[in-house]
Amino acid sequence: MDGYLVWLIILLVVGVVVSNLMVLKYTAKFKWPDTKSSKTEDDSDQDTTNKNKD
Repeated sequence: MDGYLVWLIILLVVGVVVSNLMVLKYTAKFKWPDTKSSKTEDDSDQDTTNKNKD
């Protein structure tokens, strides 16, 4: 391989890694919905399926 092709591949890989880190840092600022509410909804769904099976 030519030298410039190796450097191009290295720069592309470094660019992908840096951009992924920037996206992770940006999305860390978001507030996600509370997980307790989703668990209670899942539990209620499971209870109704168990009642239907009996």
